Amino acid sequence: MSSISWAEFLCGPVGAEHVFLAGRLIADPVAFLATDAALTARLFNQTGRRRGSLTDCMIAATAMRIGAPLATANPEDFRRFEAAGLQIVAT
Repeated sequence: MSSISWAEFLCGPVGAEHVFLAGRLIADPVAFLATDAALTARLFNQTGRRRGSLTDCMIAATAMRIGAPLATANPEDFRRFEAAGLQIVAT
C-alpha cells in the first residue's frame, strides 16, 4: 500500500481497532518519491487536470513505479490511468 493510500485510510472514518488491524497487515507503506511526483504530474495533465483527482494520480503513480496492480473498491476512479500502464484489481 502506498503511503498516500495509507493516509487516506487513516482519515477515515475508521476506528482505532481497524487502524490497528490494518497496521498489522501494512507494516511499512511504500513511500512517495520524487519520481512518483513527476509521474503524478504527467498523469494529472494527461487525464484532464480534473479537480480532486491529484490524490488518485499519486496513488496510481506509486503503483506504476513499483509494478504493482492497484487493488481498489473504486476501479472507475482509476480506469483513466490504464492507458499509461496501470493495472487494476477491483476488490
